Amino acid sequence: MHLKVNNLIKFYKKEHPLISSLNFSVEKGEIVSFLGESGVGKSTFLKCISGLEPINSGSIVLNEKVLNSKDIFVPPQKRNIGFVFQDYPLFPHLTLKENIVFNLEKRFLKKLDYMLDLTNLNNLTKRYPHELSGGEQQRACIARALIREPDLLLLDEPFSNLDASIKHSIIDEIYQIIKATKTTTILVTHDIKDSLNIADKILVFKAGKLQQYDNPVEMYCKPANCYCARILGGINKYEKEGQSYYIRAEKIKIEESSEIALTVKKSLFQGKEYSITADYNGETWNVFSTKPFKKEEVIYVSFEEENLIFFPPNCHNYF
Repeated sequence: MHLKVNNLIKFYKKEHPLISSLNFSVEKGEIVSFLGESGVGKSTFLKCISGLEPINSGSIVLNEKVLNSKDIFVPPQKRNIGFVFQDYPLFPHLTLKENIVFNLEKRFLKKLDYMLDLTNLNNLTKRYPHELSGGEQQRACIARALIREPDLLLLDEPFSNLDASIKHSIIDEIYQIIKATKTTTILVTHDIKDSLNIADKILVFKAGKLQQYDNPVEMYCKPANCYCARILGGINKYEKEGQSYYIRAEKIKIEESSEIALTVKKSLFQGKEYSITADYNGETWNVFSTKPFKKEEVIYVSFEEENLIFFPPNCHNYF
């Protein structure tokens, strides 16, 4: 394994660990998304990996080199880890090219033309940060990190400041850049769409503990618990024979008639289709439709029972 985290524990108060016994590994070249709500310890985890925060227990091994253990602590500058923040920290008084090569070892200078070409920044080298778009600044930060050939790239909410109109294209560009350089990457985000669009694997984190770690398809179709199911997309509760089941919105079909009747609350146009919010026996459901429905209109739906997801009764505590 290229990166291996064993029993990592991080706390500021011992009785309230921010990260509790975290175990996972990452293959060379994989992109892993660390997904969770604000305040669960995502950014703290990145600081632990990079050496900006000490850990209280456990070990971190990167490219067969122990970075943290009971007796070992490698300082941040010797970890060979690239870090890209959400606020594009470029030096305002330096040009794009000067930012990329700032404090760069001579042995990496030969990669400059390749990196400028890869990030499509060839014609912008003499511009200053204030003359660049958000996407161009983001690519400049990526180029500055990757030209140093890091063993690991850490991305902390890198897309949160991008306009919605360009966000998808920028994510695709950065994905292609990372894959072209075969750089192992950990992306921290609270946006599930970012994770599904770019990650090879998703790590869901809550209450200091790893909830699930798998590829996006398995995570979405076979969530480990209610929290993972909810954070990965819309899910509806369905009672059957005294048991609670859950069904994804896109697995539901609107019919002319059915045993399951919903009362529409609102219809929202989303470009390709309408997102319908409705009531079903006191539960709020979400379904998709090619046409809108009026408030209080009754619609009928169906689904295949094989698409129902079951969790233990105490799982409702996650909602």
